[in-house]
Amino acid sequence: MFEGFDPVLLARVQFGFTIAFHIIFPAFSIGLASYLAVLEGLWLATGKPVYMDTFKYWVKIFAISFGMGVVSGITMSYQFGTNWSVFSDKTGPILGPMMGYEVLSAFFLEAGFLGIMLFGQKRVGARLHFAATFVVALGTVFSAFWILSVNSWMHTPTGYGINAVGQFVPEDWWAIVFNPSFPYRLVHMVLAAYLTTAFVVGAVGAFHLLRSRYNASARLMFSMALWMATVVAPLQIIAGDEHGLNTLEHQPAKVAAMEGHFETNVDGPMPLTLFGIPDMEEGRTKYAVDIPYLGSLILTRSLDGTVKGLDAFPREDWPDSTVVFWSFRTMVGIGFAMLGIGLWSLFRRAFGSIYESPWLQRAMIAMGPMGFVAVIAGWITTEVGRQPFTVYGLLRTSESVSPIAAEAVGTSLVAFIIVYFLLFGAGTFYILRLMSKPPTPFEEETLDHPTRTAGLASSGRLEGEVAADPAE
Repeated sequence: MFEGFDPVLLARVQFGFTIAFHIIFPAFSIGLASYLAVLEGLWLATGKPVYMDTFKYWVKIFAISFGMGVVSGITMSYQFGTNWSVFSDKTGPILGPMMGYEVLSAFFLEAGFLGIMLFGQKRVGARLHFAATFVVALGTVFSAFWILSVNSWMHTPTGYGINAVGQFVPEDWWAIVFNPSFPYRLVHMVLAAYLTTAFVVGAVGAFHLLRSRYNASARLMFSMALWMATVVAPLQIIAGDEHGLNTLEHQPAKVAAMEGHFETNVDGPMPLTLFGIPDMEEGRTKYAVDIPYLGSLILTRSLDGTVKGLDAFPREDWPDSTVVFWSFRTMVGIGFAMLGIGLWSLFRRAFGSIYESPWLQRAMIAMGPMGFVAVIAGWITTEVGRQPFTVYGLLRTSESVSPIAAEAVGTSLVAFIIVYFLLFGAGTFYILRLMSKPPTPFEEETLDHPTRTAGLASSGRLEGEVAADPAE
């Protein structure tokens, strides 16, 4: 069935498929764990039941997402051994210990305190339970720290030597872990996780507000999510710009492919190409819609700055511009749409009508899954833009693959597709079912909580919470 197929391409497609499924769950878990910690902290500080009600609503969804993230990540380790054994052998002395650090410092934290977070509220004190929730949130960030350090080293390798058998070996662990692109990638990814989660939470809140404008938890979700969008979206755009400048310094061919920039602008300023169709064969972007000077201004901070095009690099080292050109624009476009939602919400807040704007709520629902699309598009830009290398400039992808037949890779790829769509499709459907249920008070299940503020008795609880919603 797969005779004549390129096994390297099939192995890349398999890894790309599995990681596209996997990455959405850690991104959601990172943001949602922090959101849960904030909710429980606010409940401890104020005693208002709406915070605990919202916590209990989302903690079940977090548990399922966390489990699906763990399961979907296991298959990638499997592929390192089957499809990418040469890569594993050559980079193992560096990447192996770093992955071990991730397990010791991050996964142990998450796994060790997750049980208390999910099942221990009636068995431990409120402050100890909050501590467990905080540690789980911290563990998700630690996990991102190590995974992104590993990935960043593959893009900007430093602190290494090469031994007699061609393996990369550590010489300076500080330089390896804190390689040149790592800080930018870490900030960019963590902010992306927070934005992604905020828009999911906001979409769920908006969905239930359209059904009942006075649902206290829905109002809280909607308001907090929009504050996150308002504050974090511009920070993410700034972080992305800095990340782009770092990429230009260390991976200029990737930036040229992202911009559809085939020719170095030696005779004038580089325009910013908004849209077009990159043609790798002809070495040009067809039907380009350009803004003069803006490309040079963004990338060099000068109106006439010179930026290398793909013609400055050997053709066999060109990333595929037809892919990263559009994945990059998808990511950026969604980022600016998120900024627009945040600004729109500020306008509605100024007039005190943020909950009386059905069009804003519908827009938030439409934007709910867009954070995941942006994360996947950004990952495609990063990884396809690194090609044709696995370790940038040092180890080619064609030299990293296992000596395995295309039929074997193709068969396992088909199996992955079937299993993933069945298993994770069912899990996602169940999460959506939970999200479709309106948030309701959990007061009767909550033990060991602070005394409520006067005026928040259960009989008048909803009105009191709505009127004194601190998130407004």
